[in-house]
Amino acid sequence: MATANTIGPFLGRTRLAYFSMEIALHPDIHTYSGGLGILAGDTARSAADLELPMAFVTLISRQGYMRQEIDASGVQTEHADPWDPPAHATPLRAKVAVTIGGREIWIRPWLHVLCSAIGQTIPVLLLDTDLDENHPDDRRITDRLYGGDQAYRLRQEIVLGIGGVRALQALGFDIQRYHLNEGHAALLALDLLRRHPRPADQVNTGEIMYDVGYVRRCCVFTTHTPVEAGHDRFDYGLVAELLGNYVELEQIKLLAGADRMNMTHLALQLSGYVNGVAARHAQTTTRMFPGYRIRAVTNGIHVATWAHRDFAEMYNRRFSAWAYEPEVMVRADQLPDSEVWDAHQRAKQDLIELVRMRSGCDFDPEVPTIGFARRMTAYKRPELLFSDLAKLTAINDKHPFQVVLAGKAHPNDTAGKHHIEAIHSHIETLKGRVRVCYLAGYDMTLAKTLVSGVDIWLNTPVPPMEASGTSGMKAALNGVLNLSVLDGWWLEAWIEGVTGWAIGEDGAAQASADHLYGKLQDAVLPLYYTDRSRWIWMMKQAISKIAYYFNTQRMMRRYAAEAYLL
Repeated sequence: MATANTIGPFLGRTRLAYFSMEIALHPDIHTYSGGLGILAGDTARSAADLELPMAFVTLISRQGYMRQEIDASGVQTEHADPWDPPAHATPLRAKVAVTIGGREIWIRPWLHVLCSAIGQTIPVLLLDTDLDENHPDDRRITDRLYGGDQAYRLRQEIVLGIGGVRALQALGFDIQRYHLNEGHAALLALDLLRRHPRPADQVNTGEIMYDVGYVRRCCVFTTHTPVEAGHDRFDYGLVAELLGNYVELEQIKLLAGADRMNMTHLALQLSGYVNGVAARHAQTTTRMFPGYRIRAVTNGIHVATWAHRDFAEMYNRRFSAWAYEPEVMVRADQLPDSEVWDAHQRAKQDLIELVRMRSGCDFDPEVPTIGFARRMTAYKRPELLFSDLAKLTAINDKHPFQVVLAGKAHPNDTAGKHHIEAIHSHIETLKGRVRVCYLAGYDMTLAKTLVSGVDIWLNTPVPPMEASGTSGMKAALNGVLNLSVLDGWWLEAWIEGVTGWAIGEDGAAQASADHLYGKLQDAVLPLYYTDRSRWIWMMKQAISKIAYYFNTQRMMRRYAAEAYLL
C-alpha cells in the first residue's frame, strides 16, 4: 500500500489535468486500443519532457482492450488481454464515490509514474472500481476498454469524468485547467457545472441555471472524430437511470442536445478552447458543428519513443538535443547517405526477422516493402491495394515488392472483420506471385518495428474521414516514405516527390485503386530500383521536413501557450 507521500512530489506544482479514456503508457500496460491512446501516451511523454505541470487521468482497464487471434482463414477472435497493475502502478489510499444507477460506487486511483526518455516524470492516475466495497457488477466497470453495451460505456464515462475530477480533488491536486481528449470525459465538465449554480433570481425559464462561463474557462476540448456517427450519444432514459438527478435532465438537454445526450455537443458547449487535430479536420469539424470556434493543433509523435535504435543513435551523434528539441532535425537533409541507408537496412532486417518469426514469410531485404497497419475498418479501405489482383501482379512482375499488414477490428465491427478475412483470401490467391503477410496482435511493439522497417507507408482512407493520423509521422521519423491519400496530417506534410507521394488529388472525393496503382508503377517502385541516391535523398527530406515539426514537443508547446496559459 502506498503512503500519502507517493503522490506528494506532484501535488504542489500540478495545475493541469488531461483526461482520456485510453493512454498507451507501456507495451505491457494494456490501457489503449489504437491511435487515440497512442497520442495520449505521446502527449504525456512530451508533457514530462517539457516539465509541464500536468497529471493524466484514465481507466485502469484491467482486462485490456482485446488480444487478437486470427486463424488461417483470417477469422478474428477476441480474447481478454489482462495486465498486472501492481507491476506498474501503486494503489493510492484515497477513494472517492459516485452514484450510478442508485448505487454508490467506490473508485480507487492507482498511480503510474511515467518516465520520459530524457528522465523527466509525470503522474498518471488509473481509475479502478474493482473494490470489495462495490457490487460485483460495478467491480467490472473498469475491466474492458470499450467493452460492453451503451449502459456499460456510460458507466465508464461517469467513472472517468466525474470520478476522475473527484479523485484529483481527494488526492489534493489544485487543478485549474482540464483537457478533454475526445468526448468520453465530457461529464467532468458537467461535474464542474453543478458546483457553480447561478443565483436563482438571475435565471429565466429555459436558461442554464449554472455558471457556464466559469466551466468554459476551465476546460479544453480536443475532438478527433470527423464523422457525426462516431460521437458518443446516450438515450436520456439511460442517462436518467444511471445519473438520476445529478444535474436536471432539462438542463443537460440544453447543453447536449434535445434528443440524446451527445458527448461532443456537451464538451463543445462547456469548453472555452476547442481544437481539431489537423488543419483539414478543424475545417471539417467547423462544418459539422457550426457556431463554434474550432482551432487546429495538428497532432505529433514523441520522437524519442518511435525512433528505431539505429536512427536514435545516428540522431544522438548528429543532433544531441533532438529528443527534447526535435526542431534541430530540420538539418537532417545534411546527413550522410550511407548512415541513413545503413540505419534503415538494420531496421528493415529487424522487421524481416519479426515477419519470419510471426508468420513464416521470408521477405527479401533487397525488395521494397509496403506497410499498412491501422484499425481495420471500412473507411480506412484496407483492401484498396487488392482491388485488382491481376493488375497488382503485373506491377509486381515488373518491379517486385512485398507487403506487410496488421491491425485489429473492433469486436463489434463486422465489416472490419470481413476485411481481415478478405485480405487473407487475397494473400492466398497471390501466394507464389506476390509476397504478402498479415501479422496479428497489432500493438505498440509491433507498430514500432513496422513503421521503421518498411520502405513505403501506405494510407488509403476515404477523405475527410482521417482526422489526423500519426503512424505516417512515425514512419517519416525513420526515413520511411509515405504514399497516402491527401487527408488528415498528410495534407500539411506532403510535397510530391520530396517527402513522399499523394494518391489522387487534393479535393478529390475519393482516391481510387487506379490512382494507387498508377503511382506505384510509374513513380514509387521505379525510383526505388533505378535511382537509389534520389530515394535516399527523399528519405532525408522526409526526416527534415516532417520529423522536425510533426512531433508532440511542438504540439504541447502550442497547447501550453494557446490553451493552458493561466
